[in-house]
Amino acid sequence: MEFIEPVMETYKLVDLGVTKFAIFGRRHVVPESRGEEAKGKDRCWYETALQDGNPIIIYLHGSAENRASHHRIKLLKVLSEGGFHVLAMDYRGFGDSTGKPTEEGLTRDTIYLYDWTKARSGTTPVCLWGHSLGTGVATNAAKTLEERGFPVDAIVLEAPFTNIRDEAANYPILKMYHKLPGFVRLFLDALTVDKIVFPNDENVKFLSSPLLILHAEDDKTVPLEIGQKVYEIAHNAYKNKERVKMVIFPPGFQHNFICKDPRLAIIVRDFLREQWA
Repeated sequence: MEFIEPVMETYKLVDLGVTKFAIFGRRHVVPESRGEEAKGKDRCWYETALQDGNPIIIYLHGSAENRASHHRIKLLKVLSEGGFHVLAMDYRGFGDSTGKPTEEGLTRDTIYLYDWTKARSGTTPVCLWGHSLGTGVATNAAKTLEERGFPVDAIVLEAPFTNIRDEAANYPILKMYHKLPGFVRLFLDALTVDKIVFPNDENVKFLSSPLLILHAEDDKTVPLEIGQKVYEIAHNAYKNKERVKMVIFPPGFQHNFICKDPRLAIIVRDFLREQWA
């Protein structure tokens, strides 16, 4: 397992209702400029550090592996070097988090972490960053918070899909099965029956938060045109068009590796600075 130093790993007991609980793990990476100061500090120091004015990102990972995956560690390092606090959690049922993953559960956990962070961040803004599956978690949480009258400070969607049904239908390894009798009924319709939707295309219509969409031109897992469709839906729905932006990365970064583009942290920071000015 690869690590960033310094980092605080914490575990939280979450009430699932009806006397059921789950433990989910989260990682707090501080801005690189505070790295030396953070060494050896306890959880209280890390929580207080959230008020230091450096923007905070809550990172919501994709469907494979966990928060310790190599490309995710690379992204956390890039964001730390760019001056961000990053809180990265594993969904229930992922990594060292317990419980069973459901769309409702993942959304609830994200809202919990956002509320927890806002309660400790003072005036420091907090951004939800979702990658792939995490984009659906991010927009679900953002829509719920918007409906409560507390829109999130900003949202970054990296390689977003329209909704999970469309994504499953276009997923490269599944395309070979499209001509098989009953594929749609047995597989795609099962997603709806099990209430697995993650409707980015519908959620973005109800948001007002600054929204930055990032997509690689050669992404074969979630093709670029799908991300562009999410952008177009959001841009058409937002009253303030300047709050929605899309950045397309050149070939070479595919689905997981825009973190290797040296411009990434600058692109994100410039967008947030402009929106939060």
